[in-house]
Amino acid sequence: MSTFGHYFRVTTYGESHCKSVGCIVDGIPPGMKLDESDIQVQLSRRRPGQSKLTTPRNEKDLVKIQSGTEFGLTLGTPIGMLVQNEDQRPHDYSEMDLYPRPSHADYTYQTKYGIKASSGGGRSSARETIGRVAGGAIAEKYLKEAYGVEIVAFVSAVGAVSLDRNPTNPEFLSLLDTITREQVDAAVPVRCPVPDLAEQMIKIVEEMKEKHDSIGGVVTCVIRNAPIGLGEPVFDKFEAELAHAMLSIPATKGFEIGSGFAGTTIPGSQHNDPFYKDPETGKLRTKTNNSGGIQGGITNGENIYFSVAFKPPATISQEQKTATYDGKDGVLAAKGRHDPNVVPRAVPIVEAMASLVLMDAVMAQLARQGSRQLLPPLN
Repeated sequence: MSTFGHYFRVTTYGESHCKSVGCIVDGIPPGMKLDESDIQVQLSRRRPGQSKLTTPRNEKDLVKIQSGTEFGLTLGTPIGMLVQNEDQRPHDYSEMDLYPRPSHADYTYQTKYGIKASSGGGRSSARETIGRVAGGAIAEKYLKEAYGVEIVAFVSAVGAVSLDRNPTNPEFLSLLDTITREQVDAAVPVRCPVPDLAEQMIKIVEEMKEKHDSIGGVVTCVIRNAPIGLGEPVFDKFEAELAHAMLSIPATKGFEIGSGFAGTTIPGSQHNDPFYKDPETGKLRTKTNNSGGIQGGITNGENIYFSVAFKPPATISQEQKTATYDGKDGVLAAKGRHDPNVVPRAVPIVEAMASLVLMDAVMAQLARQGSRQLLPPLN
């Protein structure tokens, strides 16, 4: 479906080459200051044409709020947001009327619906994520003002070049504690905050672009200052909702949280996170954080960190032997403007989906706490 969330709901609309894309956000609390500039900052980080390593499609991605605010304040009613598609070139996709692109969604959409968008990727295009980013920007603003939440994503791998994401690596843990969006954006065009790795990543993407090929990568994200107690066991555990959100992003192929797959290689005596009492707050904390800030599907107050794997973009200009829709062998060399690697532009999308998950969980917990306060106190 095209709606994400239970209490805070975002419904996206639009195809890659239609007149506009956008979303409707329902559930935002009333009385919060909000205008287009709060949303535009993230859309501008997602937009195409940011560097020579991204698609040259020229879209400003300027957002217009259509409803739900007055005099710069949210009304508590649905917020509609619209972004015009300006740089459309549907003729670039005429060859795709004959050939389903290898590893793209052309064939599956055609088979499922009996019809598909004739140009671009339709709803499977990354243009759809504009609505996610717009809705996530609103959620993030509330979370920042209400709880001081900080959500920062960055590129941690391109191809075989990778940051050491092992939770026993003190440099990685320090990065999670301190990384800022300003530092990430300063590392454009790849948004990897480790300079020597960034240089290697740029070289890989440039080589792929020169060969009319593509390469995948990994985006890592940290959520700081999330409230304790979020998550709805058993089926809507916080990490389950995160996985759902991240794997709904186009081109994703993997998700891991905390120690992830590396945690399977060490014994429990080393993997367990011992508790201690924080002398400043008086609350329990964990000495290590292999759990990734979540235990039993519920946030424990530590940094929530996870990584998302993105495959190489499917649309490439290199000739590929494949078959037409009616099964005849042929060769496809796709036209159009496409990213040789998506992870730099995926950074704000990952942040947006993390914001939506966190906002929905916060509102669920607030509903529980509010209803409990109407009952007699517990002994």
